[in-house]
Order: sequence, then C-alpha cells, then structure tokens
Amino acid sequence: MTYDEVLDQIEREVHIGAPAEVVWELVSQPGWWINDGAVVPHRVEEREDHVVVHDPTHGAFAIRTVTSVPPRHVAYRWLGDDDGQGSTLVELWIADVGDGVVLKVVESGFASLPGTLEQRRRLRQDNAEGWDTELAAALAHCAPTAAFGASGS
Repeated sequence: MTYDEVLDQIEREVHIGAPAEVVWELVSQPGWWINDGAVVPHRVEEREDHVVVHDPTHGAFAIRTVTSVPPRHVAYRWLGDDDGQGSTLVELWIADVGDGVVLKVVESGFASLPGTLEQRRRLRQDNAEGWDTELAAALAHCAPTAAFGASGS
C-alpha cells in the first residue's frame, strides 16, 4: 500500500457487548455519527435519492445510502455537493464476536477530495479523531455499561 493510499482512508473498530440487531438499529440511521460524542436525534429530510441530516449543532449534511445488508453492512456516500463530487464513502460492518460484536468503520475517498494535499490530510486527520469519538458514542449508546476500546489506523 502506498503512502497516498494510506492517507485515502480511515479504519477504526470497537467491541460492543450488545447483539448485532441493537448495533444495526443505530448504524442503519444515516448520519448517526454527526454529534459531539453522544448519539443525538436528528431531523432527517428525505430527498429523491438521498437524505439531508439536520444536526442541531453542526448543520445539514447530504447522505446517500449506497448499500444496506441488515444487520451486517451498510455504506453511505457523504455527499460534498449536489453532484456527489468531492464525497467520501463511509462503510460500517458488524461482526459477531464472543459476547457481542465488533463494529468496524472505513471511511475512504480523501485522495479524490478537492483542495490541496495539506487540506485533504487535515480533513482525514480530523475525521480520524472524529471516528474515535463516534465509536465511543456508539458503544455508550448500544452498551451503556461497557468500557470503551477502539483501535485502528
């Protein structure tokens, strides 16, 4: 894998002591990850081929569901503008392990975003830090008495 390929994606995962169906209930909601470390309700506006998720703090985000295979995999295209250019792909997998599941997220497409290399690197770094926070929020939401343990690159 080249240096640019590494910079193109983020991978994170967390063990959640809850059934796959409980975690699926959360991750099958487009934009559930838009928050400040705690899962909050969003107003979701249905459009022709995507939704607009309205967060009370962070504003509106256009998201298209690309793939949905309950309760194991969902992929969203986080749209950068009306024609989908400059977007990233957010994929979530749920795998059974022992006393719960592993929730894995991969966000990719940073190399194709508009802007300078430094701007894309900064966005990737911000989102990498964000996924640590969002996986902790998913854990707290789905298994509130569990301890957090995320890992990734």
